[in-house]
Amino acid sequence: MINFVLIAVCIIAGMIFKSTKTIHPDAHKGINTWVLYLALPAVSFKYLPKVQWSLEMLFPILSTVLIAVGSWILVLFYSRIKNYSRRSRSTMELASGYSNTSFIGFPLIAAFYGEQYLSIAIICDQTMFLMLSTMGIITALKGGSKSGKISSIFILKRLFTFPPFLGCISALILSQFFNLDFAEPLFDKLAATVAPLALFSVGLQLKFNGWRKLIPQISTSMLYKLILAPLCVLVLALVFDIKEDIAKISIFEAAMPTVITSSIIAEQFRLNTKLINLIIGISILVGFVTTGIWFEIIEFLF
Repeated sequence: MINFVLIAVCIIAGMIFKSTKTIHPDAHKGINTWVLYLALPAVSFKYLPKVQWSLEMLFPILSTVLIAVGSWILVLFYSRIKNYSRRSRSTMELASGYSNTSFIGFPLIAAFYGEQYLSIAIICDQTMFLMLSTMGIITALKGGSKSGKISSIFILKRLFTFPPFLGCISALILSQFFNLDFAEPLFDKLAATVAPLALFSVGLQLKFNGWRKLIPQISTSMLYKLILAPLCVLVLALVFDIKEDIAKISIFEAAMPTVITSSIIAEQFRLNTKLINLIIGISILVGFVTTGIWFEIIEFLF
């Protein structure tokens, strides 16, 4: 329950501070810098060294990749039909293909299934984070480019200078050679700042004026994120007869709302922050209902 209260408090606080002009208009940029350069890399160092990799964990990985690729395909065709700009298309891809697998996903899994299943959820979360740091950044780069075309060298340069991606790679490599347990309290403290600061940043940027014009983009993104994405993972699990526990958690994580970090990436690469922040805010509210429905569907089928 405390996580749900925190969501409301942080977003509303950001909206109030902005509307009353008690904070600098560009304050969210400084907050985003903290999240990108310190908090998100700490998340990788906190979780990745503890992941127990095995063949059966391939399904959570594949399901997370499937969601991102599915978003790319759906938004590609939808944007062509609607004749959307590359910037709008990239914003929708970023909002549709990456789930809030940790801040919302972890407590919901603990509440619905039990904390013992978080080991599977962590696989989904870290795979999502890796996808966001790679495929998501490439998407954002193309959307932020005026021509929509950028060289491979430029993509690699931005990718290998993107702090969360460097955090993932460093955590994977260093944990193989060094015991990082001594720094775990530090990682815990830094990682704990991701959710409240990212949500506060969303609140600072959230604007509801003109939202009616964005209904087609918002509804399409949420339709995929909250319904079609988990449905794809469900079908995949049934087809390949995946073990119950792994299938349940993978599907449930796929049903989570849009990841908060997508807003920070959108702002950094000059995408449509208004659209993505609306999708994040609304998907969180609607997601509390749809995840409950998905829980019932999953329990019935598995």
